[in-house]
Amino acid sequence: MSRTPPHTLETLFPTPLYRASLSGEPGFAALNADLEATIHGLAQDDRAGRAWAKAHAYGGYTSYASLDDLPRRATVFADLKRRLDAHVTAFAQDLALDLGPRGRLTLDSLWVNLLRRGGAHSGHIHPNSVLSGTYYVSVPAGAGALRLEDPRLVAMMAAPPRRRDAPPTRQSFVTIAPAPGDLLMWESWLRHEVLPSAAAAPRLSVSFNYGWS
Repeated sequence: MSRTPPHTLETLFPTPLYRASLSGEPGFAALNADLEATIHGLAQDDRAGRAWAKAHAYGGYTSYASLDDLPRRATVFADLKRRLDAHVTAFAQDLALDLGPRGRLTLDSLWVNLLRRGGAHSGHIHPNSVLSGTYYVSVPAGAGALRLEDPRLVAMMAAPPRRRDAPPTRQSFVTIAPAPGDLLMWESWLRHEVLPSAAAAPRLSVSFNYGWS
Protein backbone atom coordinates (compact mmCIF):
# COMPACT_ATOMS: atom_id res chain seq x y z
CA MET A 1 0.00 0.00 0.00
CA SER A 2 1.49 3.31 -1.07
CA ARG A 3 2.07 5.99 1.51
CA THR A 4 0.17 9.26 1.09
CA PRO A 5 2.73 12.02 0.54
CA PRO A 6 2.67 15.02 2.88
CA HIS A 7 0.41 17.75 1.57
CA THR A 8 -2.21 20.33 2.46
CA LEU A 9 -5.71 20.62 1.07
CA GLU A 10 -7.50 23.95 0.82
CA THR A 11 -11.12 24.47 -0.18
CA LEU A 12 -11.50 27.36 -2.62
CA PHE A 13 -14.66 29.00 -3.91
CA PRO A 14 -17.13 27.29 -1.58
CA THR A 15 -20.85 27.13 -2.37
CA PRO A 16 -22.70 28.22 0.79
CA LEU A 17 -26.17 27.04 1.74
CA TYR A 18 -28.04 28.97 4.43
CA ARG A 19 -30.24 26.80 6.65
CA ALA A 20 -32.59 27.97 9.38
CA SER A 21 -35.91 27.00 10.90
CA LEU A 22 -38.70 29.39 11.76
CA SER A 23 -40.36 26.74 13.91
CA GLY A 24 -38.82 28.18 17.08
CA GLU A 25 -39.83 31.77 16.37
CA PRO A 26 -42.81 33.41 18.10
CA GLY A 27 -46.06 32.96 16.20
CA PHE A 28 -44.76 30.12 14.03
CA ALA A 29 -47.80 27.85 14.37
CA ALA A 30 -50.21 30.64 13.43
CA LEU A 31 -47.96 31.77 10.57
CA ASN A 32 -47.73 28.28 9.08
CA ALA A 33 -51.43 27.56 9.46
CA ASP A 34 -52.31 30.88 7.82
CA LEU A 35 -49.84 30.28 4.99
CA GLU A 36 -51.25 26.83 4.34
CA ALA A 37 -54.83 28.10 4.18
CA THR A 38 -53.85 31.06 2.02
CA ILE A 39 -51.89 28.95 -0.47
CA HIS A 40 -54.87 26.60 -0.89
CA GLY A 41 -57.11 29.63 -1.35
CA LEU A 42 -54.85 31.09 -4.02
CA ALA A 43 -54.71 27.77 -5.82
CA GLN A 44 -58.50 27.79 -5.89
CA ASP A 45 -59.00 31.42 -6.95
CA ASP A 46 -56.01 32.27 -9.15
CA ARG A 47 -57.20 31.24 -12.61
CA ALA A 48 -54.21 32.81 -14.35
CA GLY A 49 -51.82 30.89 -12.14
CA ARG A 50 -53.63 27.60 -12.75
CA ALA A 51 -53.62 28.27 -16.50
CA TRP A 52 -49.87 28.99 -16.47
CA ALA A 53 -49.19 25.82 -14.51
CA LYS A 54 -51.22 23.77 -16.97
CA ALA A 55 -49.57 25.36 -20.01
CA HIS A 56 -46.10 24.68 -18.59
CA ALA A 57 -46.86 21.16 -17.33
CA TYR A 58 -46.31 22.22 -13.72
CA GLY A 59 -47.67 19.45 -11.53
CA GLY A 60 -49.82 21.57 -9.29
CA TYR A 61 -50.18 25.33 -8.85
CA THR A 62 -47.80 28.27 -8.59
CA SER A 63 -48.36 32.02 -8.43
CA TYR A 64 -44.94 32.59 -10.04
CA ALA A 65 -46.27 34.13 -13.27
CA SER A 66 -49.60 35.50 -12.09
CA LEU A 67 -49.31 37.35 -8.75
CA ASP A 68 -46.46 39.76 -7.98
CA ASP A 69 -47.90 41.52 -4.92
CA LEU A 70 -48.37 38.82 -2.30
CA PRO A 71 -46.85 40.82 0.62
CA ARG A 72 -49.36 43.59 -0.13
CA ARG A 73 -52.20 41.20 -0.90
CA ALA A 74 -52.16 39.25 2.38
CA THR A 75 -50.73 40.15 5.80
CA VAL A 76 -49.35 36.64 6.27
CA PHE A 77 -46.92 37.21 3.40
CA ALA A 78 -45.95 40.59 4.86
CA ASP A 79 -45.18 38.78 8.13
CA LEU A 80 -43.13 36.17 6.28
CA LYS A 81 -41.25 38.89 4.39
CA ARG A 82 -40.33 40.58 7.66
CA ARG A 83 -38.85 37.32 8.92
CA LEU A 84 -37.08 36.66 5.62
CA ASP A 85 -35.52 40.13 5.65
CA ALA A 86 -33.71 39.35 8.91
CA HIS A 87 -32.33 36.05 7.59
CA VAL A 88 -31.29 37.62 4.28
CA THR A 89 -29.35 40.30 6.15
CA ALA A 90 -27.58 37.61 8.17
CA PHE A 91 -26.75 35.57 5.04
CA ALA A 92 -25.40 38.63 3.21
CA GLN A 93 -23.09 39.26 6.16
CA ASP A 94 -21.97 35.62 6.15
CA LEU A 95 -21.14 35.95 2.45
CA ALA A 96 -19.14 39.17 3.05
CA LEU A 97 -21.12 40.95 0.34
CA ASP A 98 -20.04 44.54 -0.22
CA LEU A 99 -23.36 46.26 -0.85
CA GLY A 100 -21.99 49.80 -0.65
CA PRO A 101 -22.78 52.49 1.93
CA ARG A 102 -26.46 52.70 0.98
CA GLY A 103 -26.94 49.40 -0.79
CA ARG A 104 -29.12 46.62 0.52
CA LEU A 105 -30.80 43.45 -0.59
CA THR A 106 -34.54 43.84 -1.12
CA LEU A 107 -37.29 41.40 -1.97
CA ASP A 108 -38.04 41.55 -5.68
CA SER A 109 -40.30 38.50 -6.07
CA LEU A 110 -42.16 36.05 -3.86
CA TRP A 111 -44.47 33.27 -5.01
CA VAL A 112 -46.20 30.17 -3.67
CA ASN A 113 -45.89 26.59 -4.89
CA LEU A 114 -48.32 23.71 -4.50
CA LEU A 115 -46.86 20.50 -5.93
CA ARG A 116 -49.07 17.45 -6.22
CA ARG A 117 -48.09 13.79 -6.54
CA GLY A 118 -45.68 13.39 -9.46
CA GLY A 119 -45.01 17.13 -9.60
CA ALA A 120 -41.41 18.29 -9.98
CA HIS A 121 -39.40 21.33 -11.02
CA SER A 122 -36.48 20.74 -13.36
CA GLY A 123 -33.01 22.24 -12.82
CA HIS A 124 -32.81 26.02 -13.08
CA ILE A 125 -31.19 29.17 -11.73
CA HIS A 126 -32.66 32.58 -10.85
CA PRO A 127 -31.03 35.21 -13.10
CA ASN A 128 -30.92 38.89 -12.13
CA SER A 129 -31.11 38.16 -8.40
CA VAL A 130 -28.51 37.90 -5.64
CA LEU A 131 -30.09 35.50 -3.15
CA SER A 132 -32.88 32.99 -3.68
CA GLY A 133 -34.56 30.50 -1.43
CA THR A 134 -37.63 28.68 -0.24
CA TYR A 135 -39.63 28.53 2.97
CA TYR A 136 -41.34 25.16 3.47
CA VAL A 137 -44.90 25.27 4.78
CA SER A 138 -46.00 21.65 4.41
CA VAL A 139 -43.77 18.71 3.46
CA PRO A 140 -45.71 15.43 3.65
CA ALA A 141 -43.90 12.10 3.72
CA GLY A 142 -42.64 11.26 0.24
CA ALA A 143 -42.70 14.86 -0.99
CA GLY A 144 -40.07 15.87 -3.54
CA ALA A 145 -36.70 16.82 -2.10
CA LEU A 146 -34.52 19.76 -3.12
CA ARG A 147 -31.45 18.83 -5.16
CA LEU A 148 -28.53 21.25 -5.52
CA GLU A 149 -25.94 20.96 -8.30
CA ASP A 150 -22.22 21.68 -8.12
CA PRO A 151 -21.87 24.89 -10.19
CA ARG A 152 -18.57 23.61 -11.61
CA LEU A 153 -20.21 20.55 -13.13
CA VAL A 154 -20.58 22.14 -16.56
CA ALA A 155 -16.80 22.59 -16.71
CA MET A 156 -15.92 19.05 -15.60
CA MET A 157 -15.74 17.73 -19.16
CA ALA A 158 -13.37 14.79 -18.54
CA ALA A 159 -13.71 14.25 -14.79
CA PRO A 160 -14.63 10.81 -13.42
CA PRO A 161 -17.71 10.52 -11.20
CA ARG A 162 -17.45 10.93 -7.44
CA ARG A 163 -17.43 7.91 -5.17
CA ARG A 164 -20.74 7.06 -3.50
CA ASP A 165 -19.15 7.54 -0.09
CA ALA A 166 -17.78 10.99 -0.91
CA PRO A 167 -18.75 13.68 1.63
CA PRO A 168 -21.33 16.29 0.58
CA THR A 169 -18.54 18.80 -0.12
CA ARG A 170 -17.24 16.46 -2.84
CA GLN A 171 -20.52 15.35 -4.40
CA SER A 172 -21.76 16.66 -7.74
CA PHE A 173 -25.34 16.73 -6.42
CA VAL A 174 -26.62 17.17 -2.86
CA THR A 175 -30.20 16.25 -1.99
CA ILE A 176 -31.98 17.83 0.97
CA ALA A 177 -35.32 16.73 2.40
CA PRO A 178 -36.72 19.83 4.16
CA ALA A 179 -39.18 19.87 7.04
CA PRO A 180 -42.06 22.27 7.69
CA GLY A 181 -40.67 25.55 8.97
CA ASP A 182 -37.32 25.14 7.23
CA LEU A 183 -35.81 28.07 5.39
CA LEU A 184 -33.14 27.37 2.77
CA MET A 185 -31.23 30.07 0.88
CA TRP A 186 -28.45 30.12 -1.67
CA GLU A 187 -26.84 32.50 -4.12
CA SER A 188 -29.08 32.81 -7.16
CA TRP A 189 -26.54 31.38 -9.62
CA LEU A 190 -26.74 27.96 -7.92
CA ARG A 191 -28.61 25.48 -10.09
CA HIS A 192 -31.28 23.52 -8.24
CA GLU A 193 -34.36 21.39 -8.81
CA VAL A 194 -37.27 19.76 -7.00
CA LEU A 195 -37.43 15.99 -7.41
CA PRO A 196 -40.76 14.29 -8.24
CA SER A 197 -43.17 13.96 -5.34
CA ALA A 198 -44.60 10.62 -4.26
CA ALA A 199 -46.72 12.12 -1.48
CA ALA A 200 -50.49 11.85 -1.46
CA ALA A 201 -50.87 15.34 0.00
CA PRO A 202 -49.50 18.45 -1.75
CA ARG A 203 -46.13 19.96 -0.92
CA LEU A 204 -46.55 23.65 -0.02
CA SER A 205 -43.75 26.21 -0.11
CA VAL A 206 -43.01 29.88 -0.66
CA SER A 207 -40.06 30.81 -2.88
CA PHE A 208 -38.40 34.19 -3.22
CA ASN A 209 -35.64 36.29 -4.79
CA TYR A 210 -33.72 39.21 -3.30
CA GLY A 211 -31.95 41.74 -5.50
CA TRP A 212 -29.36 44.47 -4.92
CA SER A 213 -30.66 48.02 -4.78
